[in-house]
Amino acid sequence: MKKLAVVALGGNALLRDTEQGTIEQQEVHTSETIESLLFLVREDYDLIITHGNGPQVGNILMRNDAGEQVYGIPQMPLDICVADSQGGIGYMIERIFRNILSKYKIERNVVTLVGMVEVDPEDPAFSNPTKRIGATYNFEQAKALEKQKGWSFKESKKSGNGWRRVVPSPVPKNILNLELIRDLARKGNIVITCGGGGIPIFFDSGNNLRTVDAVIDKDLASSVLASGVGADEFYILTDVSFIYKDFGLPTQEKLEFLDYRDTKRYLELGTFGEGSMAPKIVAAMKFVERGGIKSIITEASKLEDKSFGSKITLKYNS
Repeated sequence: MKKLAVVALGGNALLRDTEQGTIEQQEVHTSETIESLLFLVREDYDLIITHGNGPQVGNILMRNDAGEQVYGIPQMPLDICVADSQGGIGYMIERIFRNILSKYKIERNVVTLVGMVEVDPEDPAFSNPTKRIGATYNFEQAKALEKQKGWSFKESKKSGNGWRRVVPSPVPKNILNLELIRDLARKGNIVITCGGGGIPIFFDSGNNLRTVDAVIDKDLASSVLASGVGADEFYILTDVSFIYKDFGLPTQEKLEFLDYRDTKRYLELGTFGEGSMAPKIVAAMKFVERGGIKSIITEASKLEDKSFGSKITLKYNS
């Protein structure tokens, strides 16, 4: 049987922090990333792709605000905004992927699925919202919105000492349509799904789907997806070629190969950045814990480096 890989595209795969985020800029970076992914296609992997949506869904939320304030257009809830971003980004990736496959005369279908991810409504994260989303407000505006809409706010020094809405980030439990995603991928289709960590949902006592205002970590959701479809390999693509121990400190050290025990030890010692690399490493480790063969964290342009000189491979030694 062919190998199945799940590839989680980081935000830099679509745009850069220093850019406005125009569609032209996003298309350039998406094309570069997909050219790198062709290595896996040529190696005859079955392929599932996930992606981030941070800047894009942030823009959607700000358009929500502007539409309501200027024209009185009712705001859409967060789950709809995440779905909007999944559809738009997935369409862009699918269209560019199809064009690149055509360019190299490779016959593969590409399909985009809006992904829903089950969470526990009793997850402790709901009592401590931490994920900042949307526009930056001054104190008075934040207090007014808190009263009007029931939103929670936290000060954000990175945003000019303003206040931003915060929502929970619960742990992903399960991916809806998992069998369909696996079946499509195993039939040779390239599947794009679970963008931005997926739309958080839960089942009520009547087994009806309900939504919650929350944001799921994209790499954790991708890890659950990779385990659920029985992927052999799980790739997390980011903006650095290597994981570093003590990044930015005099003790900085490049780590090319890690086994499970060493990675867990480094994580417990706080070796990796809590807000940047650590969540990716946790996602990689969980995939390996659940039986995955290996998980690799690297830069997209390094995928074809068969020596793995710029990749991190985690092998679970129980």
